[in-house]
Amino acid sequence: MKISIERGTLLKAVSQAQSVVERRNTIPILANVLIEADGANVSFRATDLDIEVVDKAAAMVERAGATTVSASTLHEIVRKLPDGALVTLSDDGTAGRLTVEAGRSNFSLATLPKEDFPVMATSEYACNFTAKAANLRRLFDKSKFAISTEETRYYLNGVYMHVSDADGGQVLRCVATDGHRLARIDSDLPDGASDMPGVIVPRKTVGELRKLLDDDDMDIAVSVSDTKVRFATPDITLTSKVIDGTFPDYTRVIPAGNTRRLEVDAAEFAQAVDRVATVSSERSRAVKLALDEDRLVLSVNAPDSGAAEEELAVAYGDERLEIGFNAKYLLEIASQVDRENAVFMFNSAGDPTLMREGNDTTAVYVVMPMRV
Repeated sequence: MKISIERGTLLKAVSQAQSVVERRNTIPILANVLIEADGANVSFRATDLDIEVVDKAAAMVERAGATTVSASTLHEIVRKLPDGALVTLSDDGTAGRLTVEAGRSNFSLATLPKEDFPVMATSEYACNFTAKAANLRRLFDKSKFAISTEETRYYLNGVYMHVSDADGGQVLRCVATDGHRLARIDSDLPDGASDMPGVIVPRKTVGELRKLLDDDDMDIAVSVSDTKVRFATPDITLTSKVIDGTFPDYTRVIPAGNTRRLEVDAAEFAQAVDRVATVSSERSRAVKLALDEDRLVLSVNAPDSGAAEEELAVAYGDERLEIGFNAKYLLEIASQVDRENAVFMFNSAGDPTLMREGNDTTAVYVVMPMRV
Protein backbone atom coordinates (compact mmCIF):
# COMPACT_ATOMS: atom_id res chain seq x y z
CA MET A 1 0.00 0.00 0.00
CA LYS A 2 1.23 3.50 -0.83
CA ILE A 3 -0.80 6.69 -0.56
CA SER A 4 -0.25 10.46 -0.44
CA ILE A 5 -2.70 12.63 1.47
CA GLU A 6 -2.90 16.24 2.66
CA ARG A 7 -2.02 16.61 6.36
CA GLY A 8 -5.28 18.41 7.35
CA THR A 9 -7.45 15.74 5.71
CA LEU A 10 -5.44 12.97 7.34
CA LEU A 11 -5.55 14.62 10.78
CA LYS A 12 -9.35 14.97 10.66
CA ALA A 13 -9.80 11.30 9.71
CA VAL A 14 -7.27 9.92 12.19
CA SER A 15 -8.49 12.05 15.12
CA GLN A 16 -12.06 10.79 14.61
CA ALA A 17 -10.76 7.20 14.55
CA GLN A 18 -8.37 7.43 17.51
CA SER A 19 -10.98 8.96 19.83
CA VAL A 20 -12.97 5.70 19.61
CA VAL A 21 -9.96 3.61 20.60
CA GLU A 22 -9.80 2.80 24.30
CA ARG A 23 -6.59 3.89 26.05
CA ARG A 24 -6.20 0.67 28.04
CA ASN A 25 -6.42 -2.35 25.81
CA THR A 26 -5.89 -6.01 26.61
CA ILE A 27 -6.27 -6.84 22.91
CA PRO A 28 -3.40 -5.17 20.98
CA ILE A 29 -5.24 -4.93 17.64
CA LEU A 30 -7.95 -2.75 19.24
CA ALA A 31 -5.36 0.00 19.77
CA ASN A 32 -4.85 0.14 16.02
CA VAL A 33 -6.60 1.87 13.15
CA LEU A 34 -7.26 -0.15 9.97
CA ILE A 35 -6.15 1.81 6.91
CA GLU A 36 -7.63 0.61 3.60
CA ALA A 37 -6.66 2.28 0.31
CA ASP A 38 -8.61 1.66 -2.88
CA GLY A 39 -9.38 3.73 -5.98
CA ALA A 40 -9.10 7.42 -5.07
CA ASN A 41 -10.08 6.96 -1.42
CA VAL A 42 -8.57 5.77 1.80
CA SER A 43 -10.66 4.70 4.79
CA PHE A 44 -9.67 4.69 8.46
CA ARG A 45 -11.55 2.23 10.66
CA ALA A 46 -11.35 2.01 14.47
CA THR A 47 -13.39 0.08 17.02
CA ASP A 48 -13.66 -0.75 20.73
CA LEU A 49 -16.02 -3.68 19.90
CA ASP A 50 -19.04 -1.55 20.96
CA ILE A 51 -18.55 1.38 18.58
CA GLU A 52 -17.03 1.39 15.12
CA VAL A 53 -16.15 4.50 13.14
CA VAL A 54 -15.12 4.53 9.47
CA ASP A 55 -13.80 7.78 8.03
CA LYS A 56 -13.29 8.05 4.25
CA ALA A 57 -10.91 10.63 2.78
CA ALA A 58 -9.69 11.51 -0.71
CA ALA A 59 -6.08 10.54 -1.39
CA MET A 60 -3.66 9.76 -4.22
CA VAL A 61 -3.45 5.98 -4.11
CA GLU A 62 -0.31 4.67 -5.81
CA ARG A 63 -0.70 1.11 -4.54
CA ALA A 64 -3.96 -0.21 -3.12
CA GLY A 65 -3.77 -2.26 0.08
CA ALA A 66 -4.51 -2.34 3.78
CA THR A 67 -2.70 -2.40 7.11
CA THR A 68 -3.23 -1.56 10.78
CA VAL A 69 -1.12 0.78 12.90
CA SER A 70 -1.34 2.33 16.38
CA ALA A 71 -4.10 4.95 16.24
CA SER A 72 -2.72 7.23 18.96
CA THR A 73 0.86 7.15 17.62
CA LEU A 74 -0.25 7.97 14.08
CA HIS A 75 -2.50 10.75 15.40
CA GLU A 76 0.32 12.30 17.44
CA ILE A 77 2.70 12.21 14.45
CA VAL A 78 0.20 13.81 12.07
CA ARG A 79 -0.78 16.41 14.67
CA LYS A 80 2.84 17.54 14.98
CA LEU A 81 3.52 17.75 11.24
CA PRO A 82 3.52 21.23 9.66
CA ASP A 83 0.23 22.55 8.31
CA GLY A 84 -0.30 21.94 4.60
CA ALA A 85 2.30 19.14 4.40
CA LEU A 86 1.77 16.28 1.98
CA VAL A 87 2.01 13.01 3.91
CA THR A 88 3.01 9.74 2.27
CA LEU A 89 2.04 6.45 3.94
CA SER A 90 3.68 3.32 2.55
CA ASP A 91 3.33 -0.16 3.94
CA ASP A 92 5.89 -2.92 3.60
CA GLY A 93 3.87 -6.03 4.34
CA THR A 94 6.86 -8.34 4.66
CA ALA A 95 8.70 -6.18 7.22
CA GLY A 96 5.51 -5.36 9.17
CA ARG A 97 6.25 -1.62 9.04
CA LEU A 98 4.37 1.48 7.91
CA THR A 99 6.51 4.40 6.78
CA VAL A 100 5.15 7.90 7.31
CA GLU A 101 6.95 10.61 5.33
CA ALA A 102 6.35 14.37 5.18
CA GLY A 103 9.03 16.77 3.96
CA ARG A 104 12.20 15.86 5.86
CA SER A 105 10.37 13.87 8.53
CA ASN A 106 10.37 10.11 8.34
CA PHE A 107 8.75 7.64 10.74
CA SER A 108 8.63 3.86 10.71
CA LEU A 109 5.77 2.33 12.70
CA ALA A 110 5.06 -1.28 13.67
CA THR A 111 1.95 -2.79 12.08
CA LEU A 112 -0.32 -5.74 12.84
CA PRO A 113 -1.97 -7.97 10.21
CA LYS A 114 -5.19 -6.51 8.79
CA GLU A 115 -6.80 -9.97 8.99
CA ASP A 116 -6.79 -9.74 12.81
CA PHE A 117 -8.80 -6.51 12.84
CA PRO A 118 -12.39 -7.09 14.05
CA VAL A 119 -15.02 -5.61 11.73
CA MET A 120 -18.44 -5.06 13.29
CA ALA A 121 -21.00 -7.39 11.75
CA THR A 122 -23.56 -5.54 9.67
CA SER A 123 -27.03 -6.02 11.01
CA GLU A 124 -30.37 -5.74 9.26
CA TYR A 125 -31.70 -2.32 10.17
CA ALA A 126 -35.44 -2.23 10.84
CA CYS A 127 -35.68 1.46 10.12
CA ASN A 128 -33.74 3.88 7.91
CA PHE A 129 -34.34 7.61 7.68
CA THR A 130 -32.55 10.90 7.07
CA ALA A 131 -32.38 13.75 9.58
CA LYS A 132 -30.79 17.18 9.51
CA ALA A 133 -27.56 17.43 11.54
CA ALA A 134 -28.86 20.53 13.34
CA ASN A 135 -31.96 18.64 14.59
CA LEU A 136 -29.96 15.64 15.84
CA ARG A 137 -27.41 17.93 17.48
CA ARG A 138 -30.15 19.73 19.40
CA LEU A 139 -31.73 16.43 20.51
CA PHE A 140 -28.49 14.99 21.89
CA ASP A 141 -26.78 18.19 23.07
CA LYS A 142 -29.70 19.28 25.21
CA SER A 143 -30.29 15.85 26.77
CA LYS A 144 -26.80 14.41 27.32
CA PHE A 145 -26.04 16.38 30.52
CA ALA A 146 -28.64 14.27 32.36
CA ILE A 147 -27.10 10.89 31.42
CA SER A 148 -26.40 8.83 34.54
CA THR A 149 -22.82 7.81 35.34
CA GLU A 150 -23.93 5.14 37.80
CA GLU A 151 -22.79 1.84 36.31
CA THR A 152 -25.27 -0.25 38.30
CA ARG A 153 -28.18 1.44 36.54
CA TYR A 154 -26.64 0.74 33.14
CA TYR A 155 -29.95 1.35 31.31
CA LEU A 156 -29.64 5.05 32.28
CA ASN A 157 -26.08 5.35 30.88
CA GLY A 158 -27.31 6.75 27.58
CA VAL A 159 -29.92 8.77 25.71
CA TYR A 160 -33.23 7.05 24.96
CA MET A 161 -34.09 7.86 21.33
CA HIS A 162 -37.63 6.89 20.33
CA VAL A 163 -40.82 7.93 18.58
CA SER A 164 -43.48 9.43 20.83
CA ASP A 165 -46.83 11.19 20.69
CA ALA A 166 -46.93 14.90 21.43
CA ASP A 167 -49.64 17.54 21.06
CA GLY A 168 -49.10 18.05 17.36
CA GLY A 169 -48.69 14.36 16.43
CA GLN A 170 -45.69 12.07 16.45
CA VAL A 171 -42.19 13.37 17.28
CA LEU A 172 -38.64 12.06 17.44
CA ARG A 173 -37.75 12.27 21.12
CA CYS A 174 -34.56 11.98 23.16
CA VAL A 175 -34.73 11.49 26.94
CA ALA A 176 -31.97 11.19 29.54
CA THR A 177 -32.18 10.99 33.32
CA ASP A 178 -30.04 10.07 36.30
CA GLY A 179 -32.85 10.03 38.87
CA HIS A 180 -32.05 13.59 40.05
CA ARG A 181 -32.77 15.46 36.82
CA LEU A 182 -34.37 14.65 33.50
CA ALA A 183 -34.23 16.14 30.00
CA ARG A 184 -36.89 15.46 27.35
CA ILE A 185 -36.28 16.98 23.92
CA ASP A 186 -38.58 16.69 20.88
CA SER A 187 -37.99 17.27 17.18
CA ASP A 188 -40.16 16.87 14.07
CA LEU A 189 -40.40 13.22 13.06
CA PRO A 190 -38.32 12.61 9.90
CA ASP A 191 -39.98 10.79 6.99
CA GLY A 192 -39.68 7.04 7.37
CA ALA A 193 -38.93 7.09 11.09
CA SER A 194 -42.40 6.26 12.43
CA ASP A 195 -41.66 2.51 12.86
CA MET A 196 -38.29 3.07 14.57
CA PRO A 197 -37.67 0.84 17.60
CA GLY A 198 -36.77 2.79 20.75
CA VAL A 199 -33.04 2.48 21.51
CA ILE A 200 -30.71 3.66 24.29
CA VAL A 201 -27.66 5.28 22.65
CA PRO A 202 -24.62 4.87 24.97
CA ARG A 203 -22.84 7.89 26.49
CA LYS A 204 -19.60 7.34 24.53
CA THR A 205 -21.52 7.07 21.24
CA VAL A 206 -23.34 10.34 21.99
CA GLY A 207 -19.93 12.00 22.47
CA GLU A 208 -18.54 10.57 19.21
CA LEU A 209 -21.71 11.42 17.29
CA ARG A 210 -21.31 15.09 18.20
CA LYS A 211 -18.31 15.28 15.81
CA LEU A 212 -20.51 14.36 12.85
CA LEU A 213 -23.07 17.07 13.52
CA ASP A 214 -21.17 20.33 13.08
CA ASP A 215 -22.52 21.25 9.66
CA ASP A 216 -26.12 22.47 10.08
CA ASP A 217 -27.18 21.64 6.52
CA MET A 218 -25.67 18.16 6.46
CA ASP A 219 -28.10 15.27 6.07
CA ILE A 220 -27.38 12.36 8.41
CA ALA A 221 -28.50 8.89 7.38
CA VAL A 222 -29.79 7.13 10.50
CA SER A 223 -30.34 3.36 10.66
CA VAL A 224 -31.79 1.65 13.71
CA SER A 225 -32.24 -1.99 14.72
CA ASP A 226 -32.98 -3.56 18.10
CA THR A 227 -29.27 -4.04 18.79
CA LYS A 228 -27.45 -1.37 16.76
CA VAL A 229 -27.69 2.22 15.60
CA ARG A 230 -25.79 3.78 12.72
CA PHE A 231 -25.26 7.45 11.84
CA ALA A 232 -23.64 8.23 8.50
CA THR A 233 -22.51 11.27 6.51
CA PRO A 234 -20.98 10.83 3.03
CA ASP A 235 -17.52 10.62 4.66
CA ILE A 236 -18.03 9.17 8.15
CA THR A 237 -20.01 6.17 9.34
CA LEU A 238 -20.50 5.64 13.09
CA THR A 239 -21.99 2.30 14.11
CA SER A 240 -22.73 1.46 17.72
CA LYS A 241 -24.31 -1.25 19.80
CA VAL A 242 -27.22 0.06 21.85
CA ILE A 243 -27.65 -0.51 25.59
CA ASP A 244 -29.46 -3.79 26.17
CA GLY A 245 -32.03 -2.76 28.76
CA THR A 246 -35.42 -1.16 29.26
CA PHE A 247 -35.57 2.57 29.79
CA PRO A 248 -37.93 3.41 32.68
CA ASP A 249 -41.31 5.07 32.14
CA TYR A 250 -40.09 8.66 32.34
CA THR A 251 -43.59 10.14 31.82
CA ARG A 252 -44.43 9.33 35.45
CA VAL A 253 -41.66 11.66 36.64
CA ILE A 254 -42.73 14.71 34.63
CA PRO A 255 -45.10 16.71 36.85
CA ALA A 256 -48.36 17.81 35.26
CA GLY A 257 -49.94 19.74 38.15
CA ASN A 258 -47.26 22.34 38.91
CA THR A 259 -49.01 25.74 38.96
CA ARG A 260 -46.56 28.20 40.55
CA ARG A 261 -44.87 29.93 37.64
CA LEU A 262 -41.54 31.73 37.79
CA GLU A 263 -40.10 33.45 34.71
CA VAL A 264 -36.51 34.64 34.85
CA ASP A 265 -33.74 35.75 32.48
CA ALA A 266 -31.84 32.48 31.98
CA ALA A 267 -28.35 34.00 31.70
CA GLU A 268 -28.82 36.26 34.73
CA PHE A 269 -30.19 33.34 36.74
CA ALA A 270 -27.26 31.05 35.83
CA GLN A 271 -24.69 33.73 36.71
CA ALA A 272 -26.37 34.45 40.06
CA VAL A 273 -26.51 30.74 40.97
CA ASP A 274 -22.85 30.39 40.04
CA ARG A 275 -21.89 33.37 42.21
CA VAL A 276 -23.71 32.32 45.38
CA ALA A 277 -22.60 28.69 44.97
CA THR A 278 -18.97 29.81 45.33
CA VAL A 279 -19.24 29.52 49.12
CA SER A 280 -21.23 26.29 49.23
CA SER A 281 -19.66 23.14 50.58
CA GLU A 282 -18.50 20.96 47.71
CA ARG A 283 -20.45 17.93 48.88
CA SER A 284 -23.98 19.28 48.78
CA ARG A 285 -23.71 22.55 46.84
CA ALA A 286 -27.24 23.39 47.97
CA VAL A 287 -28.77 26.68 46.85
CA LYS A 288 -32.00 27.97 48.40
CA LEU A 289 -34.55 29.80 46.26
CA ALA A 290 -36.92 32.08 48.21
CA LEU A 291 -39.76 33.29 45.99
CA ASP A 292 -42.00 36.20 46.75
CA GLU A 293 -43.99 38.52 44.51
CA ASP A 294 -41.73 39.43 41.57
CA ARG A 295 -38.53 38.77 43.49
CA LEU A 296 -36.25 35.81 43.93
CA VAL A 297 -33.59 35.55 46.60
CA LEU A 298 -30.84 32.97 46.00
CA SER A 299 -28.90 32.04 49.10
CA VAL A 300 -26.28 29.60 50.31
CA ASN A 301 -25.44 28.96 53.93
CA ALA A 302 -22.40 26.77 54.47
CA PRO A 303 -21.49 26.87 58.21
CA ASP A 304 -17.84 25.95 57.62
CA SER A 305 -17.13 28.33 54.73
CA GLY A 306 -19.61 31.21 54.82
CA ALA A 307 -22.88 32.50 53.41
CA ALA A 308 -24.01 34.30 50.25
CA GLU A 309 -27.21 35.93 49.02
CA GLU A 310 -28.33 37.56 45.79
CA GLU A 311 -31.66 39.05 44.76
CA LEU A 312 -33.11 38.95 41.25
CA ALA A 313 -36.14 40.73 39.75
CA VAL A 314 -38.38 38.03 38.27
CA ALA A 315 -41.94 37.47 37.13
CA TYR A 316 -43.69 35.53 39.91
CA GLY A 317 -47.24 36.08 41.19
CA ASP A 318 -47.97 33.06 43.38
CA GLU A 319 -47.71 32.53 47.12
CA ARG A 320 -44.37 32.57 48.89
CA LEU A 321 -42.17 29.49 48.37
CA GLU A 322 -38.79 28.32 49.63
CA ILE A 323 -37.12 25.43 47.82
CA GLY A 324 -33.57 24.07 47.59
CA PHE A 325 -31.61 22.60 44.69
CA ASN A 326 -28.18 21.24 43.90
CA ALA A 327 -26.35 24.23 42.32
CA LYS A 328 -24.69 22.04 39.66
CA TYR A 329 -28.07 20.74 38.45
CA LEU A 330 -29.54 24.25 38.27
CA LEU A 331 -26.54 25.53 36.30
CA GLU A 332 -26.64 22.64 33.83
CA ILE A 333 -30.34 23.09 33.18
CA ALA A 334 -30.14 26.89 32.90
CA SER A 335 -27.28 26.58 30.41
CA GLN A 336 -29.53 24.59 28.03
CA VAL A 337 -31.81 27.59 27.49
CA ASP A 338 -31.27 29.15 24.05
CA ARG A 339 -34.01 31.72 24.47
CA GLU A 340 -33.89 34.66 26.79
CA ASN A 341 -36.23 33.42 29.50
CA ALA A 342 -36.43 30.24 31.53
CA VAL A 343 -39.81 29.28 32.96
CA PHE A 344 -39.89 27.23 36.18
CA MET A 345 -43.09 25.52 37.31
CA PHE A 346 -43.17 24.64 41.04
CA ASN A 347 -45.64 22.73 43.17
CA SER A 348 -44.19 22.55 46.68
CA ALA A 349 -40.75 22.44 48.32
CA GLY A 350 -40.70 18.63 48.18
CA ASP A 351 -41.97 18.04 44.63
CA PRO A 352 -40.07 17.86 41.33
CA THR A 353 -39.78 21.17 39.48
CA LEU A 354 -40.39 21.57 35.76
CA MET A 355 -38.34 23.93 33.58
CA ARG A 356 -38.78 24.92 29.95
CA GLU A 357 -37.61 27.62 27.56
CA GLY A 358 -40.28 30.33 27.45
CA ASN A 359 -43.47 28.79 26.07
CA ASP A 360 -41.58 26.15 24.08
CA THR A 361 -42.75 22.68 25.08
CA THR A 362 -40.33 20.76 22.81
CA ALA A 363 -37.61 20.99 25.50
CA VAL A 364 -38.70 20.07 29.02
CA TYR A 365 -36.44 19.58 32.05
CA VAL A 366 -37.25 18.18 35.48
CA VAL A 367 -35.08 18.64 38.57
CA MET A 368 -35.58 17.13 42.01
CA PRO A 369 -35.36 19.51 44.98
CA MET A 370 -33.12 18.94 48.00
CA ARG A 371 -33.49 19.88 51.66
CA VAL A 372 -31.79 23.11 52.70
